[in-house]
Amino acid sequence: MSLQPFDPNGSVQSPIGSVPSRSVGSASVERVDDSEPSTPDNGAMEFPLLLVEDDETIRETIREALQLEGFLVTAVGNGRDALNLLQKAGDEPAFALVVLDLMLPGLGGLEVCRALRAARHAIPILVVSARDSETDRVLGLEVGADDYLVKPFGMRELVARCRALLRRSSAQQQQPSVLEHANLRLYPDECRVTRDGLQVNLSPKEYRLLELFMRNPRRVWSRDKLLEQIWGYDYIGDSKTVDVHIRWLREKLEANPSDPEHLLTVRGFGYRFG
Repeated sequence: MSLQPFDPNGSVQSPIGSVPSRSVGSASVERVDDSEPSTPDNGAMEFPLLLVEDDETIRETIREALQLEGFLVTAVGNGRDALNLLQKAGDEPAFALVVLDLMLPGLGGLEVCRALRAARHAIPILVVSARDSETDRVLGLEVGADDYLVKPFGMRELVARCRALLRRSSAQQQQPSVLEHANLRLYPDECRVTRDGLQVNLSPKEYRLLELFMRNPRRVWSRDKLLEQIWGYDYIGDSKTVDVHIRWLREKLEANPSDPEHLLTVRGFGYRFG
């Protein structure tokens, strides 16, 4: 990768005026005045981050930018070291986010992604790579990356993408691992439903309907809204298919499908759960 020469007189404009910077490609790192230390206002300080980049200059540039934003950065130069650090932590990951280059010596970035996802590691992965074709981006996302940023990039965009991934990850972790109502249990990670402890076999549409209802108890859903949520906006079939799937769900979940306790009809409006 070619690097632009460092310009000691370079500067970028920021809300606090003109501050010195150094650049890698088009990526610039702002340096704040030591007399006014920057304090992140988004809780980034609480999130340890693993940076995997083989180019030392780029690695230190990114490390500095993230540290200035309050991230706790551990940086390594190859995929094997990264994987060892991540696997060593076991079920309690030592990092909240991985920033991963693809073109690494030995074990490449794609192999690191595959290994982490194969081991069911849910840690967010932000790929940063000079490979900019659509095929490369799609491949990176399909093997397990959560986002893909093409080099060269601005450091502000990098920081913003890191924060967005952390917000998304935090929101997902707050979702319950099991949804319960009366004698019903739904396991989102396993796409599995039980009634009185016994497995209930549902079709994909039935499962998605039930999950939507259980995540939104007592909310009334019209046929049109259910079609949009489960069948998609471009569905052009008969809206009565909703009624058919509700009937099938009742037959599998209710003690008395003709007098349901879970999936209730709200006449003139639609259906609600609970």
